[in-house]
Amino acid sequence: MDGVVALTHGTGCGMDTEGTGMQILERTLAGYATHANFAGAVVVGLGCEANQLNAWLAHSGLKEGSTLHTFNIQDTGGTAKTVAKGIEFVKQMLPAANAVQRVPCSAEHIVVGLQCGGSDGYSGISANPALGAAVDILVAHGGTAILSETPEIYGAEHLLTRRAVRREVGEKLVHRIRWWEHYTEINQGEMNNNPSPGNKAGGLTTILEKSLGAVAKGGTTNLQAVYEYAERVDAHGFVYMDTPGYDPVSATGQVAGGANIICFTTGRGSAYGCAPSPSLKLSTNTALWKKQEDDMDINCGEIVDGTSTVQAMGEKIFQDILDCASGKPSKSEQHGYGQNEFVPWQVGAVM
Repeated sequence: MDGVVALTHGTGCGMDTEGTGMQILERTLAGYATHANFAGAVVVGLGCEANQLNAWLAHSGLKEGSTLHTFNIQDTGGTAKTVAKGIEFVKQMLPAANAVQRVPCSAEHIVVGLQCGGSDGYSGISANPALGAAVDILVAHGGTAILSETPEIYGAEHLLTRRAVRREVGEKLVHRIRWWEHYTEINQGEMNNNPSPGNKAGGLTTILEKSLGAVAKGGTTNLQAVYEYAERVDAHGFVYMDTPGYDPVSATGQVAGGANIICFTTGRGSAYGCAPSPSLKLSTNTALWKKQEDDMDINCGEIVDGTSTVQAMGEKIFQDILDCASGKPSKSEQHGYGQNEFVPWQVGAVM
């Protein structure tokens, strides 16, 4: 059972059963349970939590079957019996999973989640625009790219709204910005002070500097749609999903929405994986590449060094995306990272 991925989370209890937090959790779980990179899913609950399995199935439009099994620890009779039952369900799904064969298909089936973390002063001039160039190529081939991390596009949102295919698409993005302004205010925070200590050590001093670089990941094509966290992405092309700026939470929402590959730029360094979607790491500078080569897949520092260009690096990233989609393991997959990096967004009061 080498292909089994065990994902755990600490939410579902002490929550408003009708609130925004519960809706987000239900969407996230449904997105993972039906994800293209999973042959099947076994979902285990405790039994008395607010997020009841029967309610989740009904609200998500899901039904149990040969590739989706659910049960509760309390009904099964405790931890040991639950583990045994879960293993049995997995064994039942293995013949069908093992019978699946890889076949050629169009790049239109590729959905890339765009992430940046541990950003530095090189992010906006090397890895992020190079990833944007790769996105333009992907979109030209019918694929989809999801830009996210709303607090990290703050101050640069006009660069996205002007690319919206319809007025209501741009207005939806502005509405999410306004939601974040209110959300941070009631939590005694602010949107104008986002760079972390690591970002600042890397040369970023203001949210605008960070946002301008982050938006570059989205390339230059039209903005086709705007989604809330973990909503199913059904449009093709360049789209936006509202998520927090915290990478594991943001990527979790993208994967729930259908992202089957993550492209993650970093200038300070990151070891983030992302089961079940492979995570390609893009270094913004050669010094980081040399220091953390075990974790980095692509060195975009060559742009800064003058040995490559943004467009050439974009073409390389696009080819690496195709290779990864075709089964070539990313560095994070080689190291087994990502098994515990499932972090649904927690919004709302805890009861």
